[in-house]
Amino acid sequence: MTPNSNETMIDVVVIGAGLTGLTTAHYLNKFNKKCIVLEKQIQVGGVIQSIEENGFLYENGPNTGVIGNTTVVELFEELAGKCELEVGGENVKKRFILKNGKWEHLPQGLKDAVSTPLFSMKDKFRILGEPFRPAGKNPHENLASFVKRRMGKSFLNYAIDPFIIGVYAGDPNYLIPKYALPKLYDLEQKYGSLIGGSFRKGFQKKTEEEKKVSKKVFSCVDGLGSLTKALHQSVGFENVILGADNITVQPAESGYIITYQNANGENCTIKANKVISTIGAHALAKTLPFIEKSAMSKMDSLLYTKVIEFALGWNTWPGIELDGFGGLIPSLEKRDILGVLYMSSLFTNRAPEGGALLSIFMGGVRRQDLIQLGDAEITHIVEKECKELLGLNTFSPDLFKIIRHNWAIPQYGVESGERFSTIAQLEKQYPGLQIGGNLRNGIGMADRIKQAKELAQNAL
Repeated sequence: MTPNSNETMIDVVVIGAGLTGLTTAHYLNKFNKKCIVLEKQIQVGGVIQSIEENGFLYENGPNTGVIGNTTVVELFEELAGKCELEVGGENVKKRFILKNGKWEHLPQGLKDAVSTPLFSMKDKFRILGEPFRPAGKNPHENLASFVKRRMGKSFLNYAIDPFIIGVYAGDPNYLIPKYALPKLYDLEQKYGSLIGGSFRKGFQKKTEEEKKVSKKVFSCVDGLGSLTKALHQSVGFENVILGADNITVQPAESGYIITYQNANGENCTIKANKVISTIGAHALAKTLPFIEKSAMSKMDSLLYTKVIEFALGWNTWPGIELDGFGGLIPSLEKRDILGVLYMSSLFTNRAPEGGALLSIFMGGVRRQDLIQLGDAEITHIVEKECKELLGLNTFSPDLFKIIRHNWAIPQYGVESGERFSTIAQLEKQYPGLQIGGNLRNGIGMADRIKQAKELAQNAL
């Protein structure tokens, strides 16, 4: 169906054909709800794009997901034959943290935590006493304070700080566990302890579906782009309109009027009973102009990190052994990159035999300025860091790609509660409108997939 200047009627319009939007439309189709997806870009997937070049397969956006809930398992089962899930091998558990210029293994359990050089002796004893510490009472306590209180400063500096750099490209002093890491926050609030809570949860009875939630790192055969392509196919190519520019939504007497310009520059109108937005917070004001500025400011003021990603490939790898997930760099180390993923160690067919594919990240919330540097300047930085940290005598990769993300990852700070309540109020004020996307419900791929199903269910 291709709407033109004549008004078209539809049950639901989904705005955005990234992972959230496409998955929402997939479930709407499954629930027999007719929908159209509008996407500004000329391809689906948003930042999820997988590219094959000269024997390398690299990602333009997120590199991995985690099988973190039952909806992820369900979605891949439903897309069987259209895309194939690939999980990382056992070496995924080998993760490295840089300390004093040397890569150290990140502890995988309590025993490792006691013997690791990453943590001080004082904090090793503190970790042993964590189950006996009282729960915090401040729901807006930042992550840095939360971790120091429960586990100690060195655990914050050499475990949580690099973890947050890897997930959020963020700062533990800014992020609020209640919003950014709700499962962690709930462990303390429900069980009084992170270690004790994790132990007790491990013994809880699970359904057959919950047993499939392996928490394993995943990609897809042929890259994550094959997931969004499979969703596109599932939704129906005719139901996804690409190149839809200047999308604007206005409430009508019954439902909503959506206007946009198609790829040919023609003005088009759709009348929909319901509208689901899955776009970034920064794009909402233009798309939903009917929302009062005071309410919109609670959403579009959301802080996004700026991140530069490098896809680097070697036909023959000359550096350190790449056996593991990769390495993260704590902010205390004062390096100019955030970390490196060993993509060819994690998944198959990412580089030629004997070669390597790496993803390196720069920027983040502490170094938003780096994205302003030119290609030559950031190339010089990456060359220096690779030589010093990855055992390279020379820097001559066979694949070198620079990918800039101006709206990379939203940061769930203290203002998040107000944003969430504002969205709930708006959805109540404007029946049939839902505001989804990564401005709420988490930033990971599993979070996006879970939210998408919930958006579709709410539209029924």
